[in-house]
Amino acid sequence: MRKVSDIITRKGDNVISIDANTSVLDALILMADKNIGSVIITEDGEYAGLLTERDYARKVVLEGRSSTGTTVREIMSTGLPRILPDSSIETCMHIMSESNIRYLPVFKLDKLCGIISITDVVTETISVHEDTIEQLKSYIQS
Repeated sequence: MRKVSDIITRKGDNVISIDANTSVLDALILMADKNIGSVIITEDGEYAGLLTERDYARKVVLEGRSSTGTTVREIMSTGLPRILPDSSIETCMHIMSESNIRYLPVFKLDKLCGIISITDVVTETISVHEDTIEQLKSYIQS
């Protein structure tokens, strides 16, 4: 059974983060530059929440707020479920589906060690199925 640690190993544990006082516009520029859909928000160097494109669309655009006059602290998602590197991919899929979220922060010993997306989970699931298919082909041919 594949685990979150497999995803973190594949994609790396480099987490992009910004301070909670950063303007939403600066956060969006960073996200565009890095081609990412979310960014970790920190306060005093510690995990505080997550900013996603969905947060921007719903809490800035739809509310008519200013991207330059709003800080990420004001719109970030907090209270997201936390997962561990030992969590199974199936557990993540269930949490993401039930909570209608696309990103999960990964913690080890209460320290943020990564973030996974629904795309990461789907990619890992496809990889598992491809491995199984190859094993079955090999078994059949032997």
